[in-house]
Amino acid sequence: MKRIIIVGGGLAGLAAGYEAQKRGLDFLVLEKDRAGGKVHTIRENGFIIETGPDAVVRYKPWALALAGELGLKDDVVSTLPAKPAAYIRVRGRNHPLPEGLNVVIPSKLGPLARTPLFSLKGKARAALDLLLPRGPEGDEAFGDFIRRRLGRDVWDNLAAPLTGGIYGGDPDNLSLLAAFPMLKELERRHRSLILGSLQTMRKRKTSREGGSLFASFKNGQAQLVDALKASLGDRLIIGSGVESVEKTSNGWRVLSKNGPYEGSHLIIATEAPNAADLLAPIGFAAAAELREIPYHSAATVTLAFEKANMPERGGHGVLFARNEGFSARGFTWLDQKWPHRAAAGYALCRAYFSGPEAEDSPQRLRELALNDLSRLLGAIPEPSRIWTESFKNAMPAYVVGHLERLEKIVRASAMTPGLYLVGAAYRGVGIPEVIRDGRAAVATIFAE
Repeated sequence: MKRIIIVGGGLAGLAAGYEAQKRGLDFLVLEKDRAGGKVHTIRENGFIIETGPDAVVRYKPWALALAGELGLKDDVVSTLPAKPAAYIRVRGRNHPLPEGLNVVIPSKLGPLARTPLFSLKGKARAALDLLLPRGPEGDEAFGDFIRRRLGRDVWDNLAAPLTGGIYGGDPDNLSLLAAFPMLKELERRHRSLILGSLQTMRKRKTSREGGSLFASFKNGQAQLVDALKASLGDRLIIGSGVESVEKTSNGWRVLSKNGPYEGSHLIIATEAPNAADLLAPIGFAAAAELREIPYHSAATVTLAFEKANMPERGGHGVLFARNEGFSARGFTWLDQKWPHRAAAGYALCRAYFSGPEAEDSPQRLRELALNDLSRLLGAIPEPSRIWTESFKNAMPAYVVGHLERLEKIVRASAMTPGLYLVGAAYRGVGIPEVIRDGRAAVATIFAE
């Protein structure tokens, strides 16, 4: 009989457990600390605070599909109307995102020509994309790709801030094929990214500016985690840190603080270095590749202010172009982005940090956030409440070579019967992708 031991109770592991339950398979989910991983919502005194990711994108359907299965369809909320929804700070001023962006690519010549984000020279260089030939086959650094097609202005003042807000770390070194394969496909099919994006956006019903691209839940992102926990019941064991795994004649033995567990299949849904620590002692052929996946740190600082004393803030938030001198990657105005996130009469501002700055102490992070906010808005009142959370070395980076590394990991897993590796380190860092990853592994086990 198939029995699945799932190590890790982040969203990938929880989704795997849900899929196993749905298919009538025996399973356990072992989590050492907090179910949901980086998804964590604080609810207190009328505030709903996300210390991790605050949204899912609608065009990647796997998270909202799972929410529907869990009975949360009526609890899905969209961002509040705002046009423009977001700004980028360039040369000391906030400028709205140009309309019609396809990921980070301008798809309309009018907004591209009018936007103050780029100099006249930068706009002319971006327009050369309409004439440039296709680039070489194969992978390349994302920063090199954007500069090659659209020039440095588009990279520094648009693509880098947007990408850094998604992936954190240094977006320049991201693998194009691992992080943005659709953009390489645009170049292959249409030659010009702008022309290809124009056709893509004509087909897409949602847009960034309309505010319908992002979704969350009435009571925060953890509402999805809570529903998964409730569905799994005692199949989810919190406080069960896994110390080692062993291959047996019938499958796997997992040793944890709560004792040994045995199963026919093992799903490891932890960060790649933790997976390497568990698998290296049994001679897993790609343990070195798991350790080579780079990670960086991230942190959030959320500040509540009396709204009556706050300067005006536009849209849902602002990102910072390169060389603007801010410590944070950007700010989100949570009370203007989502309904019912702030207590009555309060403004709610969230700063996002990644890389070395995110590893500072909580006190230092609060100081950096307040300094950046004062520089951005001018005089601000003393915050009424502050929430800070850091995720040390918790965000994987898909650098050039990621797909080759992933291929070796997949090949080694296939040579290790009953083993599956899922989560943000492999096939997508977002909430929808890790949910898809966890469920797909169980579907494969069920089909064996």
